[in-house]
Amino acid sequence: MTTPLSSVQARLDRLRGDTPPRNHDARTIAALTTNPGCLRRGLLDAAGADKGEIARHVGQPMIFGQSQFAITRGNVFEAQVKADGCAQLYGLLRDKLNLPVPEASYDDLESVGGNDTREVRYARTKQLLKRAVEGDEAGTLFDHPLLRLEVGGHLVYLEPDVIAFKLEGRFHVVEIKSFPVIDGQADAEQVASAARQAAVYVLALRRMLSELGAAEELVSHEVVLVCPENFSNRPTATLVDVRPQISVIRRQLVRMTRIEQVLDGLPEDITFELDERLPEALAAVEARYAPHCMSSCDLAFYCRSEALACGTTDLLGRQIRDQVGGVTTVEETLELARGEREPAEGQEEIAALLRRAERLRRQVLS
Repeated sequence: MTTPLSSVQARLDRLRGDTPPRNHDARTIAALTTNPGCLRRGLLDAAGADKGEIARHVGQPMIFGQSQFAITRGNVFEAQVKADGCAQLYGLLRDKLNLPVPEASYDDLESVGGNDTREVRYARTKQLLKRAVEGDEAGTLFDHPLLRLEVGGHLVYLEPDVIAFKLEGRFHVVEIKSFPVIDGQADAEQVASAARQAAVYVLALRRMLSELGAAEELVSHEVVLVCPENFSNRPTATLVDVRPQISVIRRQLVRMTRIEQVLDGLPEDITFELDERLPEALAAVEARYAPHCMSSCDLAFYCRSEALACGTTDLLGRQIRDQVGGVTTVEETLELARGEREPAEGQEEIAALLRRAERLRRQVLS
């Protein structure tokens, strides 16, 4: 039996308990799509649960992450680029990228008339976007638009720190990052991460245009990446094509298990309240730990401790886990390799490969 779509949000609100929901940003969506098989993260993110607080409550907080200095520097740089109605940004678009940007209207959607609820901000974002699509005004610019994206069959809110602007009939996403561009070059890994995040916003903007009956192609696949130049706070800009990232994220989102299917397998009274029942609630939702979770999920230490206790092949990384598909623990894998366990139905092929690998290992060692 499938949970009716009308009751999914109410069920997710009960799961989260009394804590207010956390909005997604592009970083959480991009991280979620790197491990689409993890039902625990998918459910917690869909409910808007604070994974950092949950990790601290169960005694497994993340002990690293972006430094406070880096966060502060990023906030200062973003505020500088957006100051005075994004005056610096317009200068960059005209001078650095040679874009014919006319005078533009500017709307800050972080709150609407003092109301910062998600529903009000989303409705206002949609209203202004509709006006921009139907009107002929040029250079329309939105700061902090609230968007939505379907994740696991459930619509989640996205609260970007980016700007979307309209130029020659098309909308563009601007991603502001504080990592430097030195002599025209930036760190490749940081650029790739920024491109993945920008691709999420492109998908979300395209979804909103589709709801308005407009063509998704009105949102450009080229995003504007703004970073500090050299060792100063002087911003520079470049256009980045995010079509490959859009394809990957769209494919991973399709692969994710639908949230209502996850809910159907859970007890009705389960909750992620920060109380003594929390470990039991977490254990009821299947996790799929992988080493790369350590860099992208607040619950990584907790899930790793679970995987260590069970000895699952998840500890060995995605590539090895997939190669020994159907064998779920390290102990079982070793026993099959040594011939100490008869393969179960469907394990015959992998058991033969493991035994051959073990024979080769012994030959090399001897």
